[in-house]
Amino acid sequence: MTSETSLIPELTKSDEISLLEARLLAAPFDIGLHQLLADKKHAVADELGALAHMIAIKAIEARHSHGDKQSAEQLYMVATGYFMKGDYAVAERWYQLVLQLDAELAAVYQNLVVIHLHFGRNAQAEQCRARAYALQRVFIDPIISPIRQLLILCVGRTKGNIPYEVLLSGEKSQRIKYIIDYAQLEEDSQLPYYDLVFNAIGEADVATLLTQRLQQFVQKCQRPILNPPDKVARTQRHLLAGLMSGIQSVATAPCCLIDSTQARTETLAGHLANHSIALPVLLRPLESHGGQGLMLCHHLAELAHQLANSSAAHYVTSFVDFKSSDGFYRKYRVIFVDKKPYPYHLAISPHWMVHYVSAEMESNPWKIAEEAKFLQHPEQVLGDLAWNALNQIAQRLGLDYAGIDFTLLENGQLFIFEANATMLVHRVNASGVLAHKNVFVQRIADAFEALQVRVMG
Repeated sequence: MTSETSLIPELTKSDEISLLEARLLAAPFDIGLHQLLADKKHAVADELGALAHMIAIKAIEARHSHGDKQSAEQLYMVATGYFMKGDYAVAERWYQLVLQLDAELAAVYQNLVVIHLHFGRNAQAEQCRARAYALQRVFIDPIISPIRQLLILCVGRTKGNIPYEVLLSGEKSQRIKYIIDYAQLEEDSQLPYYDLVFNAIGEADVATLLTQRLQQFVQKCQRPILNPPDKVARTQRHLLAGLMSGIQSVATAPCCLIDSTQARTETLAGHLANHSIALPVLLRPLESHGGQGLMLCHHLAELAHQLANSSAAHYVTSFVDFKSSDGFYRKYRVIFVDKKPYPYHLAISPHWMVHYVSAEMESNPWKIAEEAKFLQHPEQVLGDLAWNALNQIAQRLGLDYAGIDFTLLENGQLFIFEANATMLVHRVNASGVLAHKNVFVQRIADAFEALQVRVMG
């Protein structure tokens, strides 16, 4: 006769680990469970997992014996290893244990903000953000023998900062990150020594909201400031046409700023007419990039409906069909460093909402070849008129770091989508089909390093 227990399937090693991890959630300081999990994970060649549990054991023992918090910081590094890999669920479990060992590690709360947002837990994200910056506003990336002490002005919110990892070498600059929107005025005079300031608050909508606070910092600052806040603020989308006015061979679409109080059809029609905006239009929330929340509205009633259902302010921009003669849409990106243009990428898409990640560039050799030609010979590809216009745009922006997304219209004009300091620059997989782009990214990074050297004299 077959026994009942023989019908129960034997647990796999993975199942055993999952059960033990579930038990650990209820007893995070159980050293025996941590040791058992370390052994189990070592047996399946999960060395990072095994190491995490061994560090946890040391941290718990240190906490019980003399309240030492150093091991908590070591466990934080392990959790951050999972975080950097994008294994957010595992990282969150370890971060929670870290906080039980040391509830005042601001960096843990910073990373939990990202994790909560990833899982759609917006309220928890805001709680962690507030906790992080209540604890700490200055974060220093220590390096050996830096050639400069670089203060980086940032905001604590998710949106607003220039992605600066490529621009600001962690090997040459000791980066002092200052979360100024959470800092009191007196904290400006208590900062560590710095030689140079980079204003990384590149989102013009955010910079505008912080105008008074940033002016207070600038007025007392005795060091050079790259990307002065007032010049960042004037790059808001609805101000772009005025900023670029008079530059030959440059075109922009009429744009205005509007909110739900103007959503009645009659009011809306008059407002659009006053700004020479014709349907169809693009509706875009403030502080947004990358197509987030972007809508194409063909009818006034549709536009009014969308505005009425949102309490946030939006940009309304005339839609210009920029399709090329071959049926594709092209979006060029050029980066300005020290007011000089550097080609960064070209995205080619069958859809009007052009984004590099969705344009299937990697799977189309002809697109890769066309982009490579642009990167290698931008003046030749764009032509003298457009290249001269880019140089004038760089001067008009007046920023030390900025960028522009644009296309070339059939009449030869350079049509600007946006021009501001929030442009992302990043390296690509060194072994992928786009690896040739990295040399052009490095040119941008080198130019920004040279700028810092020049400004410091």
